[in-house]
This record gives sequence, C-alpha cells and structure tokens, in this order.
Amino acid sequence: MMHSIFRNKSARLFFILGGFFIANAIIAQFIGVKIFSFEDSFGLQPMDIPLFGESFSFQLSAAVLVYPVIFVFTDIINEYYGAKGVKFLTYLTLALTGYSFFVVNSAILLAPSQLFNLGTGMNESNNAFRGIFGQGTWVMVGTLAAFYVSQMTDIWIFRKVRRKTGNNKLWLRSTGSTLVSQLIDTFVMLFIAFYLGKHIQGDLGNAWTWKQWLIAGTGNYIFRFLMAIVFTPVIYLLNGLIEMYFGLEDADLMKEAAMRKENG
Repeated sequence: MMHSIFRNKSARLFFILGGFFIANAIIAQFIGVKIFSFEDSFGLQPMDIPLFGESFSFQLSAAVLVYPVIFVFTDIINEYYGAKGVKFLTYLTLALTGYSFFVVNSAILLAPSQLFNLGTGMNESNNAFRGIFGQGTWVMVGTLAAFYVSQMTDIWIFRKVRRKTGNNKLWLRSTGSTLVSQLIDTFVMLFIAFYLGKHIQGDLGNAWTWKQWLIAGTGNYIFRFLMAIVFTPVIYLLNGLIEMYFGLEDADLMKEAAMRKENG
C-alpha cells in the first residue's frame, strides 16, 4: 500500500509541498518573536516613512523571512490540488502549531538542571529559554487566528479569480490573493496580540493604541506587499518545475481537475 502511494507522482509532490508549507508555518511562529531592523541588517539609513503623523522604519518580525514562502506554496498547492488540498494542510498546520506551543510551554515548566548553562549560569539560561520560546497566550491566539483567516481568504480569492481566468494569468490569482490575505494576516495578528489580548488581560499599560496598531500594521504590510511582488517569479519557477516533473499534458490535467472540483 505505502509502496504504491510513494510511486504516485501526485502523492509524492503533495507530501513535498505540504512538508515545506507546514515546516515554514511552524518556523514562523517561533522565529517571529525576534524583531529586527531591516535597514541596519543591510547597512541602510532608517527610512523614516511618514505614517499617521509619525515616522516608521522597518522594525520587523523575523517571521517575514518565511511568510512569502508560505503564501507561494499555498498558491501552488491551490493550483494543482484545489481548495481542499490547501484547507487540509491549513487545518493540519493549525493542529501541529498548537501542539508545538503545548510541548514548548511544557518544556518551559521543567526545572532546569545545573548542566543547562549557555555560558551565563543556569537561571539566566533558563530565563533566556523562557523569553525566546515562551510567547504569551494572546500572541499564540492572534497568530493562529490570523493564519486561519488569511488562508481562507487566500483560498477564496484564488478560486474566484481562477474561475474568470482559467489556467491563464497565474500571477494575477497568486499575487492578488496573497496581497489581500497578507493584509488580513498582518492586522488581525497585531490587533489580537497587542490590543484585544492586553485589554482582556487588563494590561492596559502595555496595550497598543489604535494609532500604534495602524502604524505597525501598515509598515509591516508595506514590506509584505513588496515581498509578494518580488516573489511572483518564484511562482512561475515552481510551476515550471512541476510541469517538467509531470510533463505538460499531465500537469494541465491536474490543474483542470483541481478547477473542476472548485467549480463543482
């Protein structure tokens, strides 16, 4: 049974695409705690973009390194396996991410050993571990909620555009759906984690104002917008590799089958 599954080209490709999709989505949750300066990373002067009466420089979550990859794979999977394929992987990713948070937070609760020393002493090492991996509950809720809503939006827009364009204009349905879904992902996550969650917890001193939310969300989305445009050729590169893998005729049959399922 397993031998026949792995001999199936379509199944093998789904495992590969799904593996990259899930891996990058989970990685994003854990590296996202690091905020980096885009300008300093490349030796540039702060851009100080005027936003809502303030200036914004690109202080970004490290998760932006993999978000473009996630949405590229979302659209490639949608192209060949339809909405059902993407939804299956989205639900699986949500479950595995929740499981990852549970395991990591369980590890945080374990008493550190004297052997756990990163060069700064046991307690300092344990605090560093807790600080890096111990993301707050509302950050986790915001991350998962934003991922779910943005993925469902991406799937819906991709399907609507595909009904109009057929197998033509891959760039339009891919980049268009990504631009809208990343807008939602950015603002929903920041709103839940840093505004709604703080107010529910009563931590009003650390809660963002509406203005802070708009500035941070807009600035982060500008970067994501640019990355979505830059990564558009990657969609065509992956599509070309898949067509070589299956052969053009079989690849077109897979696309047509995926489209029929969406229209059915």
